Amino acid sequence: MSRSPIAAPPSGSVRRISREDMNALPILRYGGPVHVVAGQADLAHAMRDLLREGVVGFDTETRPAFKPGESYLPSIVQFATASAVYLLRAQQPDLFGAMAQILSSANIIKAGVSVSDDLRDLKKLFEFDEAAVVDLGKVAQSHGLKQTGVRNLAGIFLGGRIPKGTKITNWAARRLTPQQIAYASTDAWACRELYLRFRDLDMA
Repeated sequence: MSRSPIAAPPSGSVRRISREDMNALPILRYGGPVHVVAGQADLAHAMRDLLREGVVGFDTETRPAFKPGESYLPSIVQFATASAVYLLRAQQPDLFGAMAQILSSANIIKAGVSVSDDLRDLKKLFEFDEAAVVDLGKVAQSHGLKQTGVRNLAGIFLGGRIPKGTKITNWAARRLTPQQIAYASTDAWACRELYLRFRDLDMA
């Protein structure tokens, strides 16, 4: 599948985006296939796609904590390829090996934002030595940008606004809502698109 269409990005001279300009942008949402990996049959299909990719978008979602001292490990791991987004249950033991294989592969670039926290928390669930992981926020920062979150970067480089209203929901729920699936898949897809955009601009 070809890259999903996105709004034309601003001029290369744009280095930041105001709240007003962000709010004026069209909504950016992934519209391709999304697969929630729930078992070995789903996993086999996902791995065939993921292992032949050179670049995947990477993100995690974690159940929110509201009480002092309360914290949770990631509930969902998202990987976006050129043809689909895969949502894997981070705490499902029979998926640990597959996730470790992807994160450890030097042949697959994993592009995300603030990935160090994601990797640290995933290592509390299963062992792996990450390879070929690119933090897009750090790439942007190295080029002088101050706004390095995925939403700001999407506004500047992809010309669209990613809604964030679904982030604080129960990602550990047995069944994800359509809104959660759309949110999680868009974040991972946007990370892949941002990496490709950075590469086109000789930033990555």
